[in-house]
Amino acid sequence: MNRNDVTEKIITVKVSKGIQWADVAKKVGLSKEWTTAACLGQMTLDDRQAKIVAKIFGLTVEEQKWLKVVPYKGSLPTPVPTDPLIYRWYEVVSVYGSTIKELIHEEFGDGIMSAIDFSMDIQRQADPKGDRVNVVLSGKFLPYKTY
Repeated sequence: MNRNDVTEKIITVKVSKGIQWADVAKKVGLSKEWTTAACLGQMTLDDRQAKIVAKIFGLTVEEQKWLKVVPYKGSLPTPVPTDPLIYRWYEVVSVYGSTIKELIHEEFGDGIMSAIDFSMDIQRQADPKGDRVNVVLSGKFLPYKTY
């Protein structure tokens, strides 16, 4: 057994029981974005959170332990994603990455946007021409230090 096996079980139970990530997040007490990432094996749950997730998805004690193991981050199976939705994010970075980098550097200086001190909010935005996906990414700016 490994973390991927537990993730697959969580997904299987989610589908079979019609569970919504927002409902899981409410029970865990964290955002739907972070909770989903944790259930998909990209974040580490603490004891309390792992017990809640284990109860929701019917995990064994052994499976619950895997929820508390620090994961190997990065879940894409190929360097260039093939899933159309994920590929579009890759496309956004390919097309706008240099622009994002330039504008962040112009505003903040030489550094990076943290994906560790980070939050994300995904919402549906109603639009008469077709609903839109509104994604807000917020990461702490980390300047490179001199030494």
